[in-house]
Amino acid sequence: MHRGVDAMDRSKIAEVKRVVVKVGTSTITYPNGKINYEKIEKLARIMTDLQNQGKEMILVSSGAGAAGVGRMGLEAKPASIPGKQACAAVGQGILMHIYERLFGEYGQVVAQVLLTKSDMVNRHSYANARNALQEMISWGVIPIINENDVVAIDEFKIGDNDNLSALVASLADADLDILLSDIDGLYTANPKTHPEARLVSVVEEVTPEIEATAGGAGSKNATGGMLTKLQAAKNAMSAGIALIIANGEDLEILRKIMRGEPVGTLFVPRESHLRFRNQWLAFGSRISGKVIVDEGLAKALRQKGGCSILPVGITGVEGSFESGDTVSVLDQEGHELARGMTNYNAEDLDLIKGCRTSQIEEKIGYKHYDEAIHRDNLVVL
Repeated sequence: MHRGVDAMDRSKIAEVKRVVVKVGTSTITYPNGKINYEKIEKLARIMTDLQNQGKEMILVSSGAGAAGVGRMGLEAKPASIPGKQACAAVGQGILMHIYERLFGEYGQVVAQVLLTKSDMVNRHSYANARNALQEMISWGVIPIINENDVVAIDEFKIGDNDNLSALVASLADADLDILLSDIDGLYTANPKTHPEARLVSVVEEVTPEIEATAGGAGSKNATGGMLTKLQAAKNAMSAGIALIIANGEDLEILRKIMRGEPVGTLFVPRESHLRFRNQWLAFGSRISGKVIVDEGLAKALRQKGGCSILPVGITGVEGSFESGDTVSVLDQEGHELARGMTNYNAEDLDLIKGCRTSQIEEKIGYKHYDEAIHRDNLVVL
């Protein structure tokens, strides 16, 4: 099912089978926050038409909060967390009713799926969510997915639907993830402040320079909302999934994308899909801490696509974690390179950082492993 997408040949996009479409609040509401029925009707028609062509479509939709604000007659979304959650509770039912009615006009069955990060943390829950999603798709149903904002707490919040869509694409073994919002794609700089900025058509690697341009570490020219999209792109690319960022103002762009026309920005996936275990490790498991590595090890991770992390290459340890927890591996500038399962807890790892393998037992009184993180338990992003 999974077909490679060549950076130089977008026509291969037309061959993909399973597609996640993420729509932002701005795509399906008016500037005053009220629901844009015309846009949602068009979205339902186009996605159903693509489904009828033999594609397997999945929708990740924002807009529940905005729908709740509108129904309650509020001037703006509440500032408090309980207020936001109450709005989402009111709005989710409204939004789903609209989707059910408009997709139903074209004979398409849809299903509501609400996810939280906590559903992803436990490997068994992750597998259950994956199996349920796969079953719906096999039935010809279009799942409509949102984060369960009503019960999500900050600690277990995915936080944005860009990253949720990449997580869903990985869960569902999708071939393509399309992020539709109010921006045309990735630019060389913020087009609002730099008129000379150019749209980037194809990205084969999300470099620290690209992240900085979009609002990463040390950037003064952040593009609104682009950083979460780049995080989603990195996750999708690592999972072997193509991702396209495009402007959802005119939803006909969906057909153009599926025909392989050069619209938006295409992020080219790595060749192979992650094995299920590594998929969960990279996108499902809870990140319990951070490990900072030196330039040499960072370079090796980028060039080799993965290697074991020895204590000698570690320069810093942040957070409180135990052996077996998942940690984020960062370079000296704070860019995330990989995620992996650590063999040592935070306290011991802090004591042996910078040490040779032969010094581990001398420092902490035992040595169960030579590696801080073994290559088999590491996913490079």
